Amino acid sequence: MGSSRSNSSSRSNRNALQWGKLMTKKLVGFALSAMLFALCLPAEAQQARKVSRVGFLGAASASALIGRLDAFRHGLQELGYIEGKTIAIEYRYADGKAERVPELAAELIALKPDVIVTYQTPSVLAIKKLSTTIPVVFTMLSFPVENGIVASFARPGGNVTGLTNLTEELNGKRLELLKETVPKITRIAVLSNPVNPTQPLEWKAIESTARLLGLQLHSLEVRNAKDFDPAFEEALRARAQALLFLPEAVFSGNINRIVEFTTGNKLPSMYEGSSSVAAGGLMSYGPNINDSFRRAATYVDKILKGAKPADLPVEQPKKFEFVINLKTAKQIGLTIPQKILIRADKVIK
Repeated sequence: MGSSRSNSSSRSNRNALQWGKLMTKKLVGFALSAMLFALCLPAEAQQARKVSRVGFLGAASASALIGRLDAFRHGLQELGYIEGKTIAIEYRYADGKAERVPELAAELIALKPDVIVTYQTPSVLAIKKLSTTIPVVFTMLSFPVENGIVASFARPGGNVTGLTNLTEELNGKRLELLKETVPKITRIAVLSNPVNPTQPLEWKAIESTARLLGLQLHSLEVRNAKDFDPAFEEALRARAQALLFLPEAVFSGNINRIVEFTTGNKLPSMYEGSSSVAAGGLMSYGPNINDSFRRAATYVDKILKGAKPADLPVEQPKKFEFVINLKTAKQIGLTIPQKILIRADKVIK
């Protein structure tokens, strides 16, 4: 009898002990889970809240920049960014109206983005005038040192860096290609915007090449969209035999008007980018603009990870392209020499 009670008591004690151990394990497990949850929650919440903000200031219209923006966004995707989730981009477009640039620059700065991406000298200067702290990444820029935007290519200094487009060298090359394509031309009308501080520097750069080629340059000043018709009339009065224009937002924003004028008056024309040739221009030679915009994403990535613009060297173009539109050549009655055609990277038929 006593033995039975002892065995029963022993079993009860063992069951209680096992139950206690089980509950202890569960409590410990629960405590560890709660601790891990508590530790992870702030990190996850912080990660969810951290969305990098990028401002984009376009001197042209949204439709004119589709290819370039797609390239920039693709560059960000390659680096692991997801628009709308890990990065937010605020877009502003001047639609080719230079007078709107300062206002749009102020709007972006008021949003306090982590970095602003833009192109064209007036846009960079407008941002730089309003902020010396917000990082700025430019692309397609000419004479950034001469215009006081950066101290040097190797050590930009300040809050601005990016990619140049070597316009001072490429405009001379464009003149050479135009002369080779149409050997008989002697007078070329050149669209320029004197308000853009880069344009006088670019003009000097092409004058020396023009003298070597025996070409006369006739300047056509266009400050805004209203100046195109008078400029076109002046080109006809001057008996221009071809048209070239210096890189400028007001021109890229009105490319269809320029193409209509040159095609209608059977004038050979040379442009800076392939998008103008796709729109009906005759030829273009210059950096692969989409590639430059894609590369701008690497600057944004470095800045978002803590790099300072002052320490990021200004880079030059790596890819260049020569594009010819044979359909346009036929419309203006021009036969492109075979030696020129074989040098083209792309021919639009």
